[in-house]
Amino acid sequence: MATVPGSLIWEIVKKNNSFLVKEFGNGTSGVRFSKESNNLYNVHSYKHSGLANKKTVTIQPSKENSVVLATTKTKKQNKPGLLLHKSVMKKEFRRMAKAVENQVADNHYRPDLKKAALARLSAVHRSLKVAKSGVKKRNRQA
Repeated sequence: MATVPGSLIWEIVKKNNSFLVKEFGNGTSGVRFSKESNNLYNVHSYKHSGLANKKTVTIQPSKENSVVLATTKTKKQNKPGLLLHKSVMKKEFRRMAKAVENQVADNHYRPDLKKAALARLSAVHRSLKVAKSGVKKRNRQA
């Protein structure tokens, strides 16, 4: 089966697809978001599209307070079950950030997504933190 170039796929799906979310702002300006699985910023654009690009990166929370870094394998585009290479990270934040940076930018995979991947890692890691429970301080001004 012949593969279709990403620019052609983007031209087909950019106006309307099932992942597109249109939000209307002030006046006639509108914002477009995307709910694709391999879209780091959830922005509807060719650069961040998980549908149109062969090389994509996704960072998601996993069970047992860990983070999953998944990259697509370019040779397995026709086999959805084998498409993602997943790695589970349970380290401290600085080590996870260094691992993401090595995998995305230093490995020449998608260096343009380095900033987005680190931002997503920070947000996911922050969401996994459990709030400390303890005695709440009383307000003195009561």
